[in-house]
Amino acid sequence: MLIPFEEIIPLFSEFEHTAFRLETRRGYASDRAGARFQGFMRGIPPTSEPEDPWHVNVRAKAEEGARFSRVRLLDDPLTDGQRFLMAAAAANPGEDIRVLARAEAVRLELPAYDFWLFDSRTLVRFHIDDEDVTTGVEVVDDPAEVLAACRARDRAWPLSTPSSEAWAKVRSSV
Repeated sequence: MLIPFEEIIPLFSEFEHTAFRLETRRGYASDRAGARFQGFMRGIPPTSEPEDPWHVNVRAKAEEGARFSRVRLLDDPLTDGQRFLMAAAAANPGEDIRVLARAEAVRLELPAYDFWLFDSRTLVRFHIDDEDVTTGVEVVDDPAEVLAACRARDRAWPLSTPSSEAWAKVRSSV
C-alpha cells in the first residue's frame, strides 16, 4: 500500500542498528527545487546544515551506536543531480555515503528502485514518477523482498567507493 513519505519518518529514529539507502535515480525533483541545488548550479558548494533535523537525528543515532549508509548509482557522464549529491555528501557528517557505477549495478542485478532498509528487517520502497518526484513509499515486510534488499546491499557495498574519494576525482578532472 502506497503511503506518504512523512508516515515513515519515525523509522529514522526508531531503528536500532542500521539504516541503508539505495539511490538509483539520476536526480531528484526535491533537490532541484531547493536553494542548495540552485546555488550549486551557480558554482556555490553545498554547505553543512548541522541543525537540520536530519543531521541532528543522524548524530543522535550515531551516539547510540547506530549507522546510516547509502550507495548512490552514478552515470557516465554524471548528471547535474548526481554531481550535486556527491558534493552534498561532504556536508552530511555521520553518514557513510558511497557511489557505484550504474553499469556495475546492472551487472550486479541491483533493483532499479530506491529503498531504505532498516535493521535488515523493514524495507521501504520508493515510488518515484518520471519527473523524479516521490509519489509515495511502500513499507514491505515480506521476508523474500526484505532478503532481496539485504542481498542487493551486500552485493553493492563492497564494490562501492566512498563518495568523498569519487568527488575528489571528479573535481580534479574538471
